Amino acid sequence: MAVKLKSEDELKIMREAGRIVGQTLEKIREMVRPGLNLLDVESFVEDEFKRVGAIETFRGYSPAPKYPPYPSNICISVNEQLVHGIPVDRVLQDGDIVSFDLGATYKGYVGDAAITVAVGEVSDEAKRLMKVTEDALWAGIKAAGTGTHLNDISTAIEDAITPSGFSIVRGYGGHGVGRDMHEEPHVQNHRMRFRGQPLKPGLVLALEPMVNVGGPDTVECDDGWTVKTRDGSLCCHFEHTIAIRAGREVEVLTLP
Repeated sequence: MAVKLKSEDELKIMREAGRIVGQTLEKIREMVRPGLNLLDVESFVEDEFKRVGAIETFRGYSPAPKYPPYPSNICISVNEQLVHGIPVDRVLQDGDIVSFDLGATYKGYVGDAAITVAVGEVSDEAKRLMKVTEDALWAGIKAAGTGTHLNDISTAIEDAITPSGFSIVRGYGGHGVGRDMHEEPHVQNHRMRFRGQPLKPGLVLALEPMVNVGGPDTVECDDGWTVKTRDGSLCCHFEHTIAIRAGREVEVLTLP
């Protein structure tokens, strides 16, 4: 599939889609506390998107026939759950870490981002995991502006994670974004054996490093969506949608 470069008019709309995602995630961050029910977050997103005129990108999404349509407007993954967690009647506990992955469609274009948040007082290991993962995201963003090819991003993300001793999840990664939530190219979170797609102005990518405290292996749960670490260790996920601009500048579209 050809990589779709975005025009200035398209980027203007995508900037608004990204702002909606970024601001909604910041409001969710402020909600997080021990005792918060995950279903309350789902209800909040529904109300917030109605207020701003956005469409719930995730609800009903199915990337392939083997996947049932996703039943919620947000992915919420707790502790050993890495990505794609479906909100259920579950109350957050002190010491949890929880990932919120959110997509909004605005005037036909998608914004996509994720944050991981500490619930109450968490362990030093959890704090370090979250810092390493978010630092890796920003290393990838910086490399998008200074590099020339996709592998420069992937290499920067890997090099930011490796010294920590944590594991890089394989088989999942970033992607192009536009009218569809998942477009070409796929963005690995580890270096590739080839240079990959040139980073040209108008290229829009979602970068999303995923890191495990334990081994890198994951398993898919019976609900057909939730992915968790095979060894039950803590894991973490951060994501931003970025646009490559003229002069090799990078614009983060999903900042609040």
